[in-house]
Amino acid sequence: MLKIDGNYGEGGGQLIRTAIAMSCITNKPIKIFNIRKGRSKPGLKAQHLTGINAAAHICGAKVTGNKLGSSEISFSPGSHQHGKFQFNVGTAGSVTLVLQTLVPIAAFGKDCSTFEIIGGTDVHFAPTIDYFEHVFGRNMKIIGLDIAVQEVYRGFYPKGGGKVRIVVHPWKQRKAFDAVKQKKLEHIDVHSISSENLRKADVAKRQIKGFSSKISSKLCAIIKETKEIYAPSRSPGTSLHAHAHFKNCKLGVVEIGKQGKRAEQVGAECAYKLEQEINSGATIDHRMADQILPFLAFTGGRFKTSRISEHLKTNAWIIQQFLPHINININEKTNVVTVKT
Repeated sequence: MLKIDGNYGEGGGQLIRTAIAMSCITNKPIKIFNIRKGRSKPGLKAQHLTGINAAAHICGAKVTGNKLGSSEISFSPGSHQHGKFQFNVGTAGSVTLVLQTLVPIAAFGKDCSTFEIIGGTDVHFAPTIDYFEHVFGRNMKIIGLDIAVQEVYRGFYPKGGGKVRIVVHPWKQRKAFDAVKQKKLEHIDVHSISSENLRKADVAKRQIKGFSSKISSKLCAIIKETKEIYAPSRSPGTSLHAHAHFKNCKLGVVEIGKQGKRAEQVGAECAYKLEQEINSGATIDHRMADQILPFLAFTGGRFKTSRISEHLKTNAWIIQQFLPHINININEKTNVVTVKT
């Protein structure tokens, strides 16, 4: 059994998500200890537990220690399954963080898997479902993996209750991601999301206005699509998602609204983040960098990111615990990551 110190590196949920996924893919049993040891509330949170239990269900795994607050679990994968699955985080815990565990597993299935997950779709410290669909999904398509987002009901903090339905097709034609230089910037899309009860205040429109006023005139001129989305939700909330289409890649950013922050400020901060990503010369934005790494462990590849995060370095380490023959080189001077299988 592979023993993993859950306090290594970033020491948070990313390590758990990747370790569980890699355990199922490689069929190697694991024990994770010191789970989130350095956090103010250590141990498993609801979204981590949902991901573990969901992975156990689709892999027929035997699990111990899978309860809220647990600091140690053991996970022994069994036979890989595919089909239709439903999971409920039970809080505003992020559905996309749960999907970070499930998508790599499903990619190695023999047939399509459909996941219906209830939880938070637009919450702090996690990719939104729009980012998952338009940035993560696009990058997966580049490496040959087809993911479809079929349905979304919004869930904001603190009540959550959003729902997504995702279909993951088997990853049969695996391709390397090989791009360290941006090719032509074609256009930018901006999606502004708000709960229905904020429609009268024009929040979605004002977020886009704030974005357009902050972004440089050169980039503003190539904004192609702006969407104002008002959705029923159990909690009031907003988010703004923007992504830049290059000929060979796509970069995306997210800004989540919060009480007391003006809609125009949400838009301005989102614009600032996107411009930073574009000007960095990145081919993979920093949020996507750690997410794509487990897939490149099976294809190889190269990319440039805007900055090297602890999430990225932790993911590189955990992947190599399962696949020691894989070479992952992270150049912190150039921000270029190279994976050799």
